[in-house]
Amino acid sequence: MGSIRQWHWISASLCMAGMFLFSITGITLNHAADIASTPQRISIEGEVPNTLLQKWVSKETSTSHLPSALNQWLKQVHDIEIYKRAVGEWEDGEFYLPLARPGGDAWLAIDTESGEFIYEDTDRGWIAFFNDLHKGRDTGSAWAWFIDVFAGGCVIFSITGLVLLWRQTSSRQSTGPLAVLGVLIPLVLILLFVH
Repeated sequence: MGSIRQWHWISASLCMAGMFLFSITGITLNHAADIASTPQRISIEGEVPNTLLQKWVSKETSTSHLPSALNQWLKQVHDIEIYKRAVGEWEDGEFYLPLARPGGDAWLAIDTESGEFIYEDTDRGWIAFFNDLHKGRDTGSAWAWFIDVFAGGCVIFSITGLVLLWRQTSSRQSTGPLAVLGVLIPLVLILLFVH
């Protein structure tokens, strides 16, 4: 299994970039109200060609995805990129497709009778992108798994670090009190100041 020291440095190496990212985004999330940002909005209105509309609407009850022909038309004519996993919903002659993503949001609404559509995209910037990665917001299952594995690596890093600290207490007198202080400071702050 290897030594505690090996587990500690390997987990530290694997988690280093993630710990850096999560530490920085922890600060930006904590001060989100202090960081000025102006979201960039794009709004596009148009009309889907009748030939594309009729082929698609006839399958209304069986599909919740945009057909590839309509996807290609939106990309070529309006530079609107719809990812293939996007799932929409039908309601009262309208197809609504939410397109949330880290750092932004978009949606597409198509009137299935007239073919008129509205597309809106909001980009909140790079800080919002990394903040959303921190929270796992609209990131998909692969990122969620990464966060879980990363958190497990951080637990291993912390436990092996605690064991190494415990082993050092006899030769370094300040190690024990500093470790206890590291636990007491957040505990006292939570009990006294968090409400």
